Amino acid sequence: MDAFTRFTNQIQGRDRLFRTTQYTCMLLRYLLEPRAGKEKVVMKLKKLESSVSTGRTWFRLGNVVHAVQATQQSIHATDLVPRLCLTLANLNRVVYFICDTILWVKSVGLASGINKEKWQMWAARHYYYFLLLSLVRDLYEISLQMEQVAHDRAKKEKSPSQNPPGQCVADEETEWLQSFLLLLFRSLKKQPPLLLDIVKNLGDIMNPLNQLGIYKSNPGIIGLGGLMSSIAGIITVAYPQMRLKTH
Repeated sequence: MDAFTRFTNQIQGRDRLFRTTQYTCMLLRYLLEPRAGKEKVVMKLKKLESSVSTGRTWFRLGNVVHAVQATQQSIHATDLVPRLCLTLANLNRVVYFICDTILWVKSVGLASGINKEKWQMWAARHYYYFLLLSLVRDLYEISLQMEQVAHDRAKKEKSPSQNPPGQCVADEETEWLQSFLLLLFRSLKKQPPLLLDIVKNLGDIMNPLNQLGIYKSNPGIIGLGGLMSSIAGIITVAYPQMRLKTH
């Protein structure tokens, strides 16, 4: 109970809970819409999803400052690739939160003349760039981890394995694929924060892809991806050691 209280006392923790509720409603609404007699339940889920989405906007109002601070920290990363990817990603995240704040100003009626559709597209575009650059950084971290695991494995082996005589090309390709997948599995198993970061970014990227028309998805796919990302986010907030560190 104390851990849950500490979690909900954090703005990020409350946002993750709201986000999980929002995407759960989206997923359930998609699954229940085709069924007869579920109209009232679907309508309630839609209203709850809208209310939670509005509530999350308040939690994001101060995130511009956090994004600027993250940009300043990423500049000092020692490794060139993470430094470049994270700096550009966080700059796009700053622009995304600025667009999000302008959309909030429009929604509460504090300013008129704001083109909502234009700012929504700008927000989606910069959020997409942020996630894409984050995934590039994840791929780089995976390559480093796989290289380390392969090096450790080679040191343990006494002699290099040789293919049995008469082995066909198809068998060699299958063996290569199995070895690659096994190496990938061992690398991610050894680095859980990296796995969580990949799940989070892959789950989130479906929404901007749909908004920008790059890859159209239904609400069920977007809801499932958002739910998986939200759960990964809850884990990283509740257990800070599970966040992917910057080298």
